[in-house]
Amino acid sequence: MSSVPSSSTHIKNTAMTTASLHLPNDRWKPLEIIFWLLPVAAYFVFPDYLILLSQIMIVGLFAVSLDLILGYGGIVSLGHAAFFGLGAYTAGLLSVHGWGEPISAVLLAALVAAAFGYLISFLVVRGNDLTRLMVTLGIGLMLFEAANKAAFFTGGVDGLSGMVMGKLLGAFEFDLNGKVAYLYSFVVLFVLFVVLRRLVNSPFGLSLIGIREGGRRMPAIGVNVNQRLRVIFTISAAIAGVAGALLAQTTQFVGLDVLGFPRSAELLIILVLGGTGRLYGGLVGAAIFMLAQDYLSGLDPAYWQFWIGLLLIIIVLFARGGVLGGLAQLRDKLVPRGRKGEQA
Repeated sequence: MSSVPSSSTHIKNTAMTTASLHLPNDRWKPLEIIFWLLPVAAYFVFPDYLILLSQIMIVGLFAVSLDLILGYGGIVSLGHAAFFGLGAYTAGLLSVHGWGEPISAVLLAALVAAAFGYLISFLVVRGNDLTRLMVTLGIGLMLFEAANKAAFFTGGVDGLSGMVMGKLLGAFEFDLNGKVAYLYSFVVLFVLFVVLRRLVNSPFGLSLIGIREGGRRMPAIGVNVNQRLRVIFTISAAIAGVAGALLAQTTQFVGLDVLGFPRSAELLIILVLGGTGRLYGGLVGAAIFMLAQDYLSGLDPAYWQFWIGLLLIIIVLFARGGVLGGLAQLRDKLVPRGRKGEQA
């Protein structure tokens, strides 16, 4: 008796084949390779700016963490600094109390931020955009005031000082020129970016985009919307915690501002500048914002924010989807549709 596959099996196999055909191509493109070679070249070309460049990479990682929930999950947050600050204080307090080993402290910071993010996710995923804004903002403000109140533990407005970092991998000591901090930040950023790039290009990442574009339809195809949003929110919190820990370790200081609302607001500006839902948008936005801030504050320390605001308005009006979105639109206009298909 010949074996004939059942209709349900056939439908399942067809669905899996169709899904695989629509998965994004996760092969590294030449422009991506060039992008990651730039920080390597900067290490040799700009040795006097390594401290600033390492800060750009840390802020870029922080922005990528927000992009996971905003650009892919569609969750708007005004309190993402809460997880950044938790990571910073975790690494800082560990160092102050004698645990100065960098890598294990980063991992613990990620766990603390992820645990807090998981608990908060149950509140966040239940509401609409306005509710999520208020919940995340409220939690951020509460955590900021809690850290301020516990000055005996966190240092309060004076900040947490007295950090003593151990040698990285037991061999490389953090130096005043920022060389070790730069390489350390770059490696952590690159490793995490590779993992997140694979994540957003997976079926899980596609389901997040589906939730963002039409969350009410996703349950019809068997997707547990709230569960997936909780997962990505937890991952986002963990990445933000890593960024905060890197900042604390490379500067050996934790200020109360790591939990402040301005840091969350700046993060949204950075994503708007670079472009949401692209991962690279957070990195590009961080570079534009921080380089512009450094240059403009040098020209006019009192009114540099005016020019940042003007830049933001120009980007929003003339480059839909941020800088990367604007470049993509320009490419679509310059490259004929047929040639685009050949290049893909």
